[in-house]
Amino acid sequence: MISEKTVRVIKDITPVVAANAETITRRFYERMFVANPEVKAFFNQSHQHTGGQQKALAGAICAYFTHIDNPAVLMPAVELIAQKHCSLGIKAEHYPIVGANLLGAIGDVMGDAATPEIVDAVGEAYGFLAEIFIARENAIYQEQTAAPGGWNGTREFIVAKKIRESDLVTSFYLKPADEGPLPSFQPGQYITVHIEHPHTPTSPRNYSLSDRPNQPHYRISVKREERLSADAPDGLISNYLHDGIDEGDSIHVGPPCGEFTIDPEAADKPIVLIAGGIGVTPLMSMAKSLVHTNPTVRIHFIHAVRNSRIQAFADELAHLVEVGPNVKTHVIYDKPLPGDTDDGKCDATGFVTTELLRDWTPWDEASFYFCGPRTFMQNIDASLRELGVDEHRMRYEFFGPKQDLAVLDAATT
Repeated sequence: MISEKTVRVIKDITPVVAANAETITRRFYERMFVANPEVKAFFNQSHQHTGGQQKALAGAICAYFTHIDNPAVLMPAVELIAQKHCSLGIKAEHYPIVGANLLGAIGDVMGDAATPEIVDAVGEAYGFLAEIFIARENAIYQEQTAAPGGWNGTREFIVAKKIRESDLVTSFYLKPADEGPLPSFQPGQYITVHIEHPHTPTSPRNYSLSDRPNQPHYRISVKREERLSADAPDGLISNYLHDGIDEGDSIHVGPPCGEFTIDPEAADKPIVLIAGGIGVTPLMSMAKSLVHTNPTVRIHFIHAVRNSRIQAFADELAHLVEVGPNVKTHVIYDKPLPGDTDDGKCDATGFVTTELLRDWTPWDEASFYFCGPRTFMQNIDASLRELGVDEHRMRYEFFGPKQDLAVLDAATT
């Protein structure tokens, strides 16, 4: 347990740390990448470039310090981060590296205000949290290897099929190169693809599994992200997958991870899946799995996307209605093309609104799962709260550093 003295000191310095949190996290990454370049491959350089990673870490530090006397409040965030760490292969030996550079960054930013008492308190608080993460991550690693066909680290896979789903999205069907068994996964989870890109070190990227479990393959469906400049890391890996990886090529993959999964206690209640754009990938896995394993469950699936050229899985979404007697779908285009509305490719134009959720979903009893871009997620969250949906009936997944829906306040590396 953390000492009372440390709790008091952390509480006292929290306002100062909060005011300087992003400065501290920027300095932290600068120090660590110079002093310990071996850990740089664990971090998505696109998120570093945009500042998203620094903001997310700042939010996580502030959340931990705020709840230092009640860490149980943070357990959902701990699970999310532990899953992310295991997807990247982070081990116990990496925690001292982070701790030393974090303390150094605090000293650099706070100067003489970082007294020995403060440094000791932050060190103790960090060590306590590190022990929690290490214990949970060790358990996840053991669960992965214990599963039939399971593994830790990376495993070589062959691209068995490469299918274009829309103008921007391509699916990759992956089979183990060793032809061994594939472990199952929970719908909503992701795998980590490790790419040896010619212009950057090994770059891990998490991609949601978009098919149902217990198939002879894993499927990921990758959106081609726009490259803002030739030198920026944004879109580097997605473009490489689209243009440089073909059927028959091999890639290295980490085992399934992630906590954005279907709540087993809510399986007898209606389920509403709300996707924005490429956020459809984990929700498609959920829907296909539910229809296969629990055909009596009522599913309401909303997909909001730009238009028919951009929409992925239009045929699969329609097929769900054919095979699932209790499945309803609603497709919304915000920038429809000529003919999109005449051909019945969408059910409405515009955006997902509170009124739509009130009129079209069983909002008073359903569990809601939603995934998509940040603004989309914020709007869905606000609409659900306006309807009075309890937060325990809401689960969501961000692509990128985890962020709170109201403020940039969250939680993963």
